[in-house]
Amino acid sequence: MRVIAGTARRLLLKTPTGMNTRPTTDRIKETLFNILQPKLAGRDFLDLFAGSGGIGIEALSRGARSACFADSSREAVSCIKENLAHTKMTDRSVVYATDAMTALRRMRSDRKRFDIVFLDPPYGKGLELAALRAMRENGLLAEDALVVVETALEGGTAIEELEACGYCVTRVKDYKTNRHVFLQAAEE
Repeated sequence: MRVIAGTARRLLLKTPTGMNTRPTTDRIKETLFNILQPKLAGRDFLDLFAGSGGIGIEALSRGARSACFADSSREAVSCIKENLAHTKMTDRSVVYATDAMTALRRMRSDRKRFDIVFLDPPYGKGLELAALRAMRENGLLAEDALVVVETALEGGTAIEELEACGYCVTRVKDYKTNRHVFLQAAEE
């Protein structure tokens, strides 16, 4: 896995071993960032369920002002920190070594607000739904924030479930085995 574009272009990134993480392929990452690129410059990014941190690091490399990463796996957190050091992006990052819900509460205490959020939780556990609700409840989304949820293409979280959390779907991008659903908070 590597950084595709920006200041850290072509730098290789480490990934956690085993099957507990699903690193986003370069092809999917490139498609995602072709969509996100116009919105990245000077924005604050959240990579929740971060794994190797590759998505947040790509955002930083392409111009995001800052990035927060959260993962509950010790190995993943170690990998994120190594990747941030390798890409020289540690000073623009905060890493939360805890589960997503605890991280979101800590981010609220730290007065974080995000312009772009990427959620890639383990499939089939409903963690994205809990995270979507918690982000709204904790006031973590900037005005007009964009949230991207990765879910399985077959049997993944239904669009209606995401909308029921208080979001509007603005775009859906399907890949071979997964999908990215682009959301914005609905008006209250």
